[in-house]
Amino acid sequence: MNSRRQFLARHALGLGSVALAWLLRADRLLATPSNVPRNPLAFDLKAKTPPRPARARAMISLFMHGGPSHVDLLDPKPELSRRSGEDYPGEITYSFVDRASKKLFGSPWSFKRHGECGMEVSELLPHFAGIVDDVCLIRSMHTDINGHEPSIWSMNTGRAQPGRPALGSWITYALGSEAQNLPAYVVLTDPGGHPVDGARNWSNGWMPPLFQGTVIRPREPRILNLDPPAHLRGEPQRLNLEFLAELNRRHLREHPGENDLEARIASYELAAKMQLSAKEALDLSGETEATKRLYGLDDPVTQEYGTRCLIARRLVERGVRFVQLFVNGQIWDNHENLRQNLATCCRKTDKPAAALVKDLKARGLLETTLVHWGGEIGRLPVTENHGAAEKAGRDHNGQGFSSWLAGGGIRGGTIYGATDEFGHKAVENPVSAHDYHATLLELFGFSHDQLAYHSNGQMQHLTDAKPCRVVREIFS
Repeated sequence: MNSRRQFLARHALGLGSVALAWLLRADRLLATPSNVPRNPLAFDLKAKTPPRPARARAMISLFMHGGPSHVDLLDPKPELSRRSGEDYPGEITYSFVDRASKKLFGSPWSFKRHGECGMEVSELLPHFAGIVDDVCLIRSMHTDINGHEPSIWSMNTGRAQPGRPALGSWITYALGSEAQNLPAYVVLTDPGGHPVDGARNWSNGWMPPLFQGTVIRPREPRILNLDPPAHLRGEPQRLNLEFLAELNRRHLREHPGENDLEARIASYELAAKMQLSAKEALDLSGETEATKRLYGLDDPVTQEYGTRCLIARRLVERGVRFVQLFVNGQIWDNHENLRQNLATCCRKTDKPAAALVKDLKARGLLETTLVHWGGEIGRLPVTENHGAAEKAGRDHNGQGFSSWLAGGGIRGGTIYGATDEFGHKAVENPVSAHDYHATLLELFGFSHDQLAYHSNGQMQHLTDAKPCRVVREIFS
């Protein structure tokens, strides 16, 4: 067996490591350690019909690691501005006590009403301001946890601890994929590096690796080894395939009972289909210049993130079920120099994110595609002062923050929930991570307390069977 695996690993036959891993995962044929019990159930990624009528069929999550400052972007607080410089009258939990202050910090940016709905948006988000009538802005998200990782786990897996399947894994477990020649769950990472907590953001947890996110490289070539080198094309490739087929037959004679593995490795026809599909999906050359400008591909500031947003649209257009975009590290974690750093984050992401919603709507895809924008926490209304006022930042705040949803059955032009007069805590219609997940599953046609996976001797749920509610008020 080792000789066969070495042969596959060392010879570029046009299959590629990503394609091979995907095909093996698709039939649950990746090696499993002997001490891990095998689940007797059969799993696949064939498209499945949900038990109830669904409003959404796919989702794109624009995850903003680090905690965007809601009081500077999406949740204006006149009282905070009016009393800026005064001491906050309530209790605050700080992440960095040595840099803490109780001095209220009014937003340096102005807010204006936009759209028919009159949603108030910061001047830092001029492009988001153009799509507010298609968006539901939730101003009452909360995890009640100030740390990045536990809040990320809560928002992405349903519990404030690592090791559980990511949201994308649950969606693909429940619904499979409409694209059998592309991964069901795709992760688009930033060329600046992985987000905080790395690959655990798209882990399958205790589910089969079939449901793990497939990472597409952030730079060209986005999938390595899709094409064989020139010296292996044509006759050399044919001979290599014939040799591999003979190894398969020999292994089958010596190890009966592994027919599925042998058949799958030998099935280069399907691998070729995936090669062509992946290359076509990631090729933007056929997009119009107007579309490229819409996403900001003509501007060095927005080009990279815009490219990934456009790829995300192309993937769901071709049947991929769940696509998640990450930023490098946690760029929204603005503990200092808020005036400069927050503006930089917005310039990178605002235009591409708004373009994604506009483009999906223009193509008739927004109706069935959920778009999510948001991070794991918000920021405190007080200053984290580093000396000069222009260097001031904001500490973590898990008690109240903002996210937005569009498409997939969401009622546009809507504001839901509210934080207190300073933007510290969610006080009106609070939405927890469990509420968020229950709501998403409902849009996909599933009840959060019925979609379950048996692991570790018990039935597991995305909502972890905790008290939660479906936020039907935001449905169209």
